[in-house]
Amino acid sequence: MSTRRPSQHRRRSAPPKEGLLVKVVGNYLDPIDALSATFFSILFALLFTLSYSILMYNGVISTSFSTGYSTELFFAILGAVAIWGTIDGVMYALTELFQRGERHRLLQYLHAADKEETAVDAIADELDFILEPITNEKQRYQLYDDILAHLRQAEPQEVGLQRADVVGAIASVLVSVIVVLPSLMPLLLLPQNTALAIQISNFISVIVIFGTGYSWGKHTDTNPWKTGLILASVCLSLVLIAIFIGGY
Repeated sequence: MSTRRPSQHRRRSAPPKEGLLVKVVGNYLDPIDALSATFFSILFALLFTLSYSILMYNGVISTSFSTGYSTELFFAILGAVAIWGTIDGVMYALTELFQRGERHRLLQYLHAADKEETAVDAIADELDFILEPITNEKQRYQLYDDILAHLRQAEPQEVGLQRADVVGAIASVLVSVIVVLPSLMPLLLLPQNTALAIQISNFISVIVIFGTGYSWGKHTDTNPWKTGLILASVCLSLVLIAIFIGGY
């Protein structure tokens, strides 16, 4: 057999531990996708609050405008996050659709292959990155032969948008919006003190990001504290940069 090039396909992680995140979103959205949506949603909110504080501190936004506009800032951030979540949800659905299309094309290719070796090599492109660390070449290609025999009996199905894709997209939007609400609540509760509301909001955002990293670490069976601190340090770096530039 010829030397195989590394597969370019997405590496799928091992089955996750059954945690709270898996129980809540596992039936609707991949936990990793939910964690990514959480991280970018909070990061999006931070960019708004930090930019606003810099503009206030440097006088670009007048004192009369900056005081008492926390509610408007709340809805501006929430709307932006909702739009971002919608775009992310659409991309989620399209990605699922494209992945099924890729599997559909593979099955068609296997049916049309004139040589068995060509078809087996195509299967190896898909599975080598999983099996190479735990099998030898002979074991792998015996398995690929069995898989080819099975797939050649299967009929390619029409590729189209499925209910699970739509549900996953909606779940992605809801996760993006819901996770940012704790960070935005100070803007509603302190409508006349925008500067203080932003400071509290930024603090909550860092805590939420740390919790996201902690959950990510537990889900992927890595050090949850280390993962949480790494993600939280990203947000803290943004806050420190904003303070250095001239913010609250």
